[in-house]
Amino acid sequence: MDRLNIANRSVICLLQNMILVGISLFSLPALSAELPHFSSGKTFIYKDGESLYKATCQGCHMSKGEGASTGAGMYPALANNPKLAGAAYPIYIILHGRNGMPSFAKSMNDDQIAAVVGYIRTHMGNHYPDQVKPEDVKNSR
Repeated sequence: MDRLNIANRSVICLLQNMILVGISLFSLPALSAELPHFSSGKTFIYKDGESLYKATCQGCHMSKGEGASTGAGMYPALANNPKLAGAAYPIYIILHGRNGMPSFAKSMNDDQIAAVVGYIRTHMGNHYPDQVKPEDVKNSR
């Protein structure tokens, strides 16, 4: 009788694991869509500001730009941030990095940096409508 119970439990456990593996495999394409994509040269392939923000910035500055002050480090809020009023400041920080933030000068081109700066300056409670141009980024390199 014990052998039968052990065999039944083993079959049930095996079926549960097969179902979980099936569910995991079914959800892999959805998970991979959320991961950042690089080109072969370790640069981001995204071109629009929102996608670039999600791939590079929101891991530290959070999805709504609220930042974080606990845990592994201090990540300043980008939401409602008066330091973003002038485009030169975020361009410089993204190009050269600051404190714990790395430089993105080699992983983003001028168009991409202009796009992500434009995005953070017009979203998350920021209303700085003057357009950031790739030439602005080029002049700051």
